[in-house]
Amino acid sequence: MSAASADVIRWGRERARAGRWRGDSDGDVAILNPVPNAPLPSAEFLHRCLETLADRGYRRVVTGALSPLEQTGFLAAGFDVAERLHLLGIDLAVELPTGPPGYPLRRVGRRRRGDVLSVDQAAFPLFWQFDRAGLADALRATPTVRFRAAIEPSGAIAGYAISGRSGPRGFVQRLAVHPQQQRAGTGRRLLLDGLRWMQRRGVARAVVNTQVGNEAALSLYLQTGFQEEPVGLSVLSAGLR
Repeated sequence: MSAASADVIRWGRERARAGRWRGDSDGDVAILNPVPNAPLPSAEFLHRCLETLADRGYRRVVTGALSPLEQTGFLAAGFDVAERLHLLGIDLAVELPTGPPGYPLRRVGRRRRGDVLSVDQAAFPLFWQFDRAGLADALRATPTVRFRAAIEPSGAIAGYAISGRSGPRGFVQRLAVHPQQQRAGTGRRLLLDGLRWMQRRGVARAVVNTQVGNEAALSLYLQTGFQEEPVGLSVLSAGLR
């Protein structure tokens, strides 16, 4: 998820990034997220954020995927859980399984971002789809990133993956395969490509999240060697006056 045009709400040392949620065609749903490297938002600050967003005409607020610690202030401010996500991790000191044969993998240039978004929108329900801002956010989320796509003989994109590295930590930021190309090994091929890239750069452990109910994605990650973390993530939501 992403904000269509985000700004930062500030109060003392506390900050939160807010903007219109790109999944809302009516323009009355905002997205509100903590800012990295800032204090965790307090309930008092989040109440101020909700008042600010209500004054801007929003009727509902959603968050991105938050850890239990990040959720604390939001829940105290009256947010409820809207979506739950599995959080999985893999130790990259082990040998990874062999990937299946398939379409060649190529770096994605700027000219093909529209094609990538078409695959993303076909692969995910509206709540989880990327727009251009969301794709850009994912590509900026880590200092080093690998952005690869599986290319069909026709030149069409069958699927894509964004893998990120921040020091010794790795992140599967996005993995999407067009529905017509699913269950043919493309997702597994893209996933392993990103994990091997992380290994070559000294990443010790990688994590990924997927929504509860997406059994195909969960099965892929478990079969590849990921293990479910004891505590998952959640997307929260609050109504406004």
